[in-house]
Amino acid sequence: MRIGELARRTGVSERSLRYYEQQGLLVARRTDGGHREYPEMAVDRVVHIQELYAAGLNSRTIYKILPCMRDSDGGPSESATPQLVEELTSERARIDRMITDLLRSRAVLDEVILTASGEPAQPSAEAA
Repeated sequence: MRIGELARRTGVSERSLRYYEQQGLLVARRTDGGHREYPEMAVDRVVHIQELYAAGLNSRTIYKILPCMRDSDGGPSESATPQLVEELTSERARIDRMITDLLRSRAVLDEVILTASGEPAQPSAEAA
């Protein structure tokens, strides 16, 4: 499939797809006319890349992770090195800290909203 179709099917811009290729995250073969041609499995690959970016990983880390993922279902592979597992564990801990910070920020914001609206304070769902 051409880059436009891959962009349409994944919701990712053509510019981002070219960037993924430049970073070694995505591979396209070139036609005689120089157009990019992607295999069907590129759709799954782009979805995985997007999920990993959404988790806050950078392209260098994603580059290391992708060979450890199966394109058809995104499940883990046995090819992860101990160093990669350590890096991913650190990334998970970073994400956990971000979640904790965001929950704390939301609680403060909830208090400000309640105070500003003049409504009585309600116990939060996390406190229950």
